[in-house]
Amino acid sequence: MLSQSQRRPSATASRPAPTVCVVDDDTSLLRSLNRLLRTAGFTVETFESAEAFLQARQSSPPDCLVLDVHLGAVSGFDVHAQLVASGTPVPTIFITGHDDAATRERARRAGAVAYLSKPFDDQALVSAIRKALDHSSSGEGRES
Repeated sequence: MLSQSQRRPSATASRPAPTVCVVDDDTSLLRSLNRLLRTAGFTVETFESAEAFLQARQSSPPDCLVLDVHLGAVSGFDVHAQLVASGTPVPTIFITGHDDAATRERARRAGAVAYLSKPFDDQALVSAIRKALDHSSSGEGRES
């Protein structure tokens, strides 16, 4: 029988933390979400624009994407559509400070795992990310 120090680590313990990318043009929100999500055990990358995210992550998509709807010239919906069209869809949580029925419906049609209106509850975001990761690992979270 192996002693405590000789036991192999479990698969969960040896698996790297899932990477969550957050794209929002509000730098104070990015800092806040970075702290929150790191505390929740995720590896976090933040981006202040859609263009910065697309350039940095073009060859390696994250495990989950938290994406502001209104980012400027390239919207969150545009980013999501580009990822899907390129064959690298990512489980996505849309966030917005400008909630309306049309935007909620567009997020639903895009296949969003969740849609949160700012300001949102920290736990609601963490729960949505965990749901996205669960769907992704079971094959449900990615479109084909």
